[in-house]
Amino acid sequence: MTPVPGGTAHGLSGHDSPAPDSVAPQLRALRHRAGLTLEEAAATAGLSPAHLSRLETGQRQPSLPMLLSLARVYGTTVSGLLGETAPVPDPVIRGGTSGAREADGWTYRRAGGSGRAMQALHVHVPHGGPQDSLVRVHPGEEWLHVLRGRLRLFLGEAEYILDEGDSAHFDSLTPHRLGAVHPTGAELLFVHTLLRSATSALCLGPGT
Repeated sequence: MTPVPGGTAHGLSGHDSPAPDSVAPQLRALRHRAGLTLEEAAATAGLSPAHLSRLETGQRQPSLPMLLSLARVYGTTVSGLLGETAPVPDPVIRGGTSGAREADGWTYRRAGGSGRAMQALHVHVPHGGPQDSLVRVHPGEEWLHVLRGRLRLFLGEAEYILDEGDSAHFDSLTPHRLGAVHPTGAELLFVHTLLRSATSALCLGPGT
């Protein structure tokens, strides 16, 4: 992992498109289950109440970073936000059993079990696109490992270039964003802690 001096990170809002019917009611149901108002959930997730309202009514589709933030707020996983049925607990995740999901150009597959304190994903990061400039700040930790390609990671004011085989582990309260260096994109293993709310309580999921 090679630091590049002088890097900066500036955030822009992500691009949204009409949402599938199944996502919006699930977002609304999980917020109600968590006992949060629209304003409380939006503030914790780093969104405006109007934006969250549009996600819940199906007028907009959440990007992957938004799904990750909302999953932490509601104490669930991205799969849970998408309404997927929780699988029977199994310590082994077979490569052919986790279908690919796409959000705003990013493609991701489940790489860890449900009902855990961490979520693991296999992610394809495309080159370019609105998420390259989306800065995230939230409680917890993140770990990533580059399987293929080169990744540009911004942490605060620092910029790092990660090559194949490189990893990064950081406190996600540090403003961060990432993007692929080359047009072919980058493949990552990505692990993050699941948080129920701003109190940073770990969510262990159903059946624990």
